[in-house]
Amino acid sequence: MQGNSQISAVVDRYFEGLYKGDVDLLRSVFHPQAQLFGEVRGKPYHNTLDGYLTAVAGRPSPHAKAEPFEMQLLSVEVVNQVASVRARCPMLGLIYIDFLSLANDGTGWRIVNKTFTHVDA
Repeated sequence: MQGNSQISAVVDRYFEGLYKGDVDLLRSVFHPQAQLFGEVRGKPYHNTLDGYLTAVAGRPSPHAKAEPFEMQLLSVEVVNQVASVRARCPMLGLIYIDFLSLANDGTGWRIVNKTFTHVDA
């Protein structure tokens, strides 16, 4: 159960970083070599962590746009030192569904992969 609470804490920080556009906070929850894959408005998306954080820094945050905070942790599955999280992240006019892979490398849980899409409201 300790792993679940630690993972939930990482996801909470991820949500806060997304909502506020806090690049430093987001960097702290991702592994430096994390990869991001998904689709945005039907177009494939792939980026490195640095590329993703540059994009986050260059857009208005949901907080700055006075959007309500409605991000939710939907599920967590943990096996040994790896975990999978499914999250719902409504922001910037879309409802994103994020699939986060996390690993505990001995220094703590970090997101090693983010795969995402969005659904209609």
